[in-house]
This record gives sequence, structure tokens and C-alpha cells, in this order.
Amino acid sequence: MWDTARLQVKLSVRPSGPGLYRLATICLAALCAVLLISIIAVAAHNKKTAAGGGEQSSAGTDPQVQRQRQDVANITALTAALSKLQQEKVELQRERDELLAKLNAKPATTAPEVIKPRTAATTTTTTTTAPPIVCPDDWHLFNSSCYFISRVSRDWMESQTFCQSKGGHLAIIHSAEEQTFLWELLPRGHWNAYWFGISDEHTEDEWKWVDGTPLVGGFWEEGEPNNHIDEDCGYIVKTRKLERVAVKSWYDAPCTMYWPFICEKEIGTAAANTTATAAAAAQ
Repeated sequence: MWDTARLQVKLSVRPSGPGLYRLATICLAALCAVLLISIIAVAAHNKKTAAGGGEQSSAGTDPQVQRQRQDVANITALTAALSKLQQEKVELQRERDELLAKLNAKPATTAPEVIKPRTAATTTTTTTTAPPIVCPDDWHLFNSSCYFISRVSRDWMESQTFCQSKGGHLAIIHSAEEQTFLWELLPRGHWNAYWFGISDEHTEDEWKWVDGTPLVGGFWEEGEPNNHIDEDCGYIVKTRKLERVAVKSWYDAPCTMYWPFICEKEIGTAAANTTATAAAAAQ
């Protein structure tokens, strides 16, 4: 009896009725629905994001896509160049047609008469090329003259006589180039003096060359000529002093002094033509 009473008490305490189970079922179903919706939303968002990123990545990094774009650009450039060349071709053809039309419109012209050079048979006078100037042994060529530097000493008049015996005269110097050329031929020494073809023996301070022409300018040393002791003839000096220069090397001295000398022999165009004419006549 005691057991029966205890069983009745337990049964009276246990909840009864379907309401509690229904509520639990509804709650569970609601949670499942919310969870499912969340899962679907998250999956859709991830799929959209992955699809957009993949397109951008593949479009920017895929080598095949880049090559395709480059090919398209090249084809576009070639098409433009071809079109430009075709336009230029059409323009050139038009210009060619215009030039041909102008040429066809000009009247025919005759070629000018060719003047034939006269031959030896039709030439009344003949010219012979002048031979090159050749100086004798120990003579030095400058322009159209040959120059001789003596190794013996004579007074001024004897020096002139010697030069005349060789077909020349004491040197006549008209330019700084000629003066420098002769000065470079002279050796250096303590006082190396050489007569040349100038004097004022007829009229003091009126210096003249041996051919009678007056001196213009000159290459005198400073303070020269000074006519210190009846000095009427000119000479060139070259010493060991490097300060002495060619264009300031003329001095005057008594004509009786003994110095080496410089001869000059002109071998100009006239002499060369005379020699050539004589050679042609001999043939």
C-alpha cells in the first residue's frame, strides 16, 4: 500500500499534456530554419566574392589574355599603317601622272651641239708644259729662285762678282718668308755674318738692291742701320743666341770686310718656257 501511494505521488508530479512538446518542437524548427538561412546567405556571399576576384585575377595575370590583347593592338597598328601606305601610294601615283602630263605637254627640243676640242692638226699654236725647276748642286730652291750659301769669305763687291759668274747675284729679299727660308739655311755661331744684295754706297741712307730697285721695309735689327764706320753694305747675322730671330737680323758694315755670302739665281716662268721652247724646237 505504501508503494502504491508513492507511485501515485510521482505520477501526480510528472508534467502532462502535449503543449510542452509542441513548444519545444517549434523552437527547434525555428532554430534550424535560421541556421539554414544563415548558411545559405554566407555561401552565396562567398561564391559571389570568389567569382568576382577570380575574374579580376585571371584578367590581370593570365598570359594568354595578355597575348590576345597585344595581338589585337598589333593588328590595329598594322591596319592603320597599311591604310596610311595606301593613301601615300595614291598620292604618289597622282603626282606621277601630273609630271607625265607636263612632260608630254612640252615641245620636243634638240640636243645642243657638242663642240669638239681642236686637235693638233687644227691648232695653230702649241703650248708646252714648263718643266719643274731643278737647282744646281749646293743650291736651294725657294719659289722660283735658287740660293747658294758660300763657304768662303769675300768682300761685298767680290761676292757680287762671284754670284754673277754663276748666272745670279747677291740675294734680294722681298718677304718675311724668303728671309726666314734663308736664315734657316745659315748655321749658328758666335757671329755668323753673310753678305746679301743691298747697299747705300751711292747715296747715304738710300738703300738699294743690286738690281737698282729701292728697299721697302726690311728686317733690320733694332738700331740698324747706323753707319757707324762708313757702313754701306748689308749682311745677315745668325748667332748662338736663341733670342735672335730671322726678321730682325740685318746689319750694315763696311763693304771691304770679308764675310761669306748668299747668291740668288732666278729660274722663273720665262726661263722655264724658253728652255721648253728650245727643247721642242730641237725635236
